[in-house]
Amino acid sequence: MYRIALSLALVLPAASLTLKAQTTYSPSQTEAQSAPSDRVLPVNMLPKKKRVPPKPLSRIAVSVGVSPLGPGLQLATNLNKHFNVRGTGDFFTYSTNFTTNGISASAKMNLASAGASVDIFPFGGGFRISPGAIFYNQNRLTANATVPGGSSFTLSGNTFYSDATDPIAGTAYLGLHTTKPAFTATAGWGNMIPQSGGHWSFPFELGAAFIGAPALTANLGGTVCLQPGQYCYPFATAPEAQIARTDLQSQIVKWNSDLSPLKTYPIVSFGIAYNFKIR
Repeated sequence: MYRIALSLALVLPAASLTLKAQTTYSPSQTEAQSAPSDRVLPVNMLPKKKRVPPKPLSRIAVSVGVSPLGPGLQLATNLNKHFNVRGTGDFFTYSTNFTTNGISASAKMNLASAGASVDIFPFGGGFRISPGAIFYNQNRLTANATVPGGSSFTLSGNTFYSDATDPIAGTAYLGLHTTKPAFTATAGWGNMIPQSGGHWSFPFELGAAFIGAPALTANLGGTVCLQPGQYCYPFATAPEAQIARTDLQSQIVKWNSDLSPLKTYPIVSFGIAYNFKIR
């Protein structure tokens, strides 16, 4: 009995010390567990920054481009996510020579127009619909016409001859601005003031300007001959040249009819734009 008591007295303290050692934590271990982690989260786990759209009238965009109206400059500002207001201006001159019906013409095309439109982005992206109007339109063509002396020319299917000593000469004018102002309608892609906040864009649009039927006028002078070198009369005044003057008017009617598709003037434009913050 004495030996059992002595064994228990030796074993129990040792077991107590062993259990205490197993359940005791060092201060360094506790601090390591409670200290915040220095690990960097993957990019796809970081919270996304909310994109703030530009404030109304806070940005201006400037664009340069080309279209059948000529090289142009455009200015735009933003109203909200779905609307921009845009002003346009185009200017171009071009000279050329051509011959029609035996009449030689030295022509100059002058294109000068200005207008405004509202860019509507129905889905808030790049696609847009743009109704507008051309308020200033001086698009026109002027030409000086001649028929070399002794040469023939035709008017409304009839043949006449230019006098060798007083050749046929005249002028012509084609106006491409019958309707003022002229309504425009286009659709395209590209916001000159991107919602993403970027500065550059490349707008494209396709549509038409409803300018009205082209108006062509022409006048001829000099001496017209009904036969080569014979029966020659002043084109503008002689009663004997009335048939030539009548045929000229009929020819002008035909030319105007041929040009009538231009009453719906095509617009195909492409440009590059840069926008910047103003407030």
